[in-house]
Parts: sequence; structure tokens; C-alpha cells
Amino acid sequence: MKVTEHIAKAKSTLFSIEILPPLKGQNINSLFETMDELMDFSPAFVDVTYHREEYVFKDAGNGLLEKRVVRKRPGTVGICAAISNRYKVDTVPHIICGGFSKQDTEDALIDLNFVGLENVLVLRGDPIKSEGRFKPEPDGHAYAVDLVNQVVDMNSGKYIDADLKDVQKTNFCIGVAGYPEKHFEAPNMNSDLRFLKAKVDAGAEYIVTQMFYDNQAFFKFVEDCKAMGINVPIIPGLKPLASRSQLSVIPHHFHINMPDELVQMVEKAKSEEEVRNIGIEWCIEQSKELMKSGVPVLHYYTMGKAKSTKAIAKAVF
Repeated sequence: MKVTEHIAKAKSTLFSIEILPPLKGQNINSLFETMDELMDFSPAFVDVTYHREEYVFKDAGNGLLEKRVVRKRPGTVGICAAISNRYKVDTVPHIICGGFSKQDTEDALIDLNFVGLENVLVLRGDPIKSEGRFKPEPDGHAYAVDLVNQVVDMNSGKYIDADLKDVQKTNFCIGVAGYPEKHFEAPNMNSDLRFLKAKVDAGAEYIVTQMFYDNQAFFKFVEDCKAMGINVPIIPGLKPLASRSQLSVIPHHFHINMPDELVQMVEKAKSEEEVRNIGIEWCIEQSKELMKSGVPVLHYYTMGKAKSTKAIAKAVF
């Protein structure tokens, strides 16, 4: 079932999660252990992230370094299929621009269509860690809106090879990312909202937000989206704070603000366990307020761990 169909049929706020593929070489059972703990709360859908390649340098001898390309978390398509088969729950694979040519993207979408998936979350993706700025592949997409357009084309039966005969239309529901506190590369909030509207106008059917810790930022974002003419469902993304170090790590990597009340509570905490409990309670209160406001779904970034998300879901759903 499509994400938008889940939302249309729901009588109350839905629960959903995002998970990470296991590290390369690890067993999928660790992922199943996380899923087993959260399935009691009946997630409407499960997002599975995609992680692009990285460059590493290996000692080649004679004082030389050899540059190699590695992927640390492969398997998004296979994991989606495995989860769908094991738990009978809808999965949402992430599709990114980085590391893909247009032909690579088409082939990935064909694979997803073959295994019966009906949802994709399309993202530009991050730059390679060793590079300062995002660089598209030769004959790849530079922006998420271009990726939306390609999925829309395939939903209309338009493939790269125009000479194909008797082509079948895909049937993907398309989600995109939104940033309540602005994407860090956007010059200002209005510009970022214009980019988001372009994705919706191109065919995106719902929005999932970057994590945030101040609900007022989300509420203003929703109001600003409506003023911009963006009327698709907006799903808030939440991640419970899990350690003291995340007070600086999360703002650095995700370019978001931490409310001063939360910061002061964490700074006064006497242990990491106390910090984790503060993060859980903060996210519970966020969730309850968001649910009261009528959000269609509460979407939790689990980072591959179930304990905090389970405690929050138990208190909220």
C-alpha cells in the first residue's frame, strides 16, 4: 500500500520508523531484532536508508596510497524485500542522486518494481565524506527534483530508451525531504521552500522532515508550506537524543538547533543513562503535542536501535 493511502485511511496518527542497513559483512538478524521489538506498535511503513560509496586510501607499499571505493551499508533493495516478506509491512527504500547515473536509477527502480514495492523516498543525498560539496555522477542527477521527474516519467511509462516496446508503467508513491530549519545549503528559508514546492509540483506526494527538537519550528514550517501552496501531507521526523555528545554532533551534522531547556537538562545530567532518559521524555512530549495537532504520521529515526523508540511508542501509541 502507498504511504498516501495509509494516511487517507487512517483515523488517527500513524507510527512509522526509519532503519539502517547492517554494516557490510554483518548479518541481517541484527536488523530483525530491532524490527521485532517495534512491530508490536504496527508501523504503517518502514523506511530503509541508502548509503552511497566512500573513498578510502589503503597502503599500497613503497610509501604509496591506493584510492579505493567502498560501500559500508549495501543492500537497501534486498532488505526492503526481506522486511516486506517477513513482517508483511510496507517498506520505503531511499533513492539518492549521489553515485547513480540516470541509467543506474532506472535499473534500481525496475528492481524495486519487480519486488512489488510501491513507495520511494527520493533525495539528493550527501556528498562523499572526502569531498566538500555534492558532485553528481556523469549523466546523473544534481538535484532531487530531477530524480522526482525521472520517477514520474517511469510512472507514465517513459523510459530512457524511447525505442522500448510494450513498456509497463511503474506505480511509485513519491516522498521527498523537508527541512523545518532550512537545508544548510539553501541561502534562506524562502528559497528552501521554493525548492520544496518545485519537488511537489513535479510530482512528490508527501514530505518527511529532517529531525527537529523544537515543535514550534515544525508548526511554522507547516504554515509556511501552506502559504507557499504546498498541500501534500507533511510527516514530522523525530530522533530521541541518546548521548551527551549529540548536543554538538547533531547540530554539526544536521544543522539544527537544540532548545535551551533541553540543553540545560542534558548538561546537568549525571550519567549517560540519565541523558538517554531525558531524550526519551523530551521526544514523548514532542510526540504527544504533534499528535494533538493532528499530524498524519510520527516518523522515528531509529539509527538501527530499538530501545528508545520502543519506550516512546509505548508511551504515545
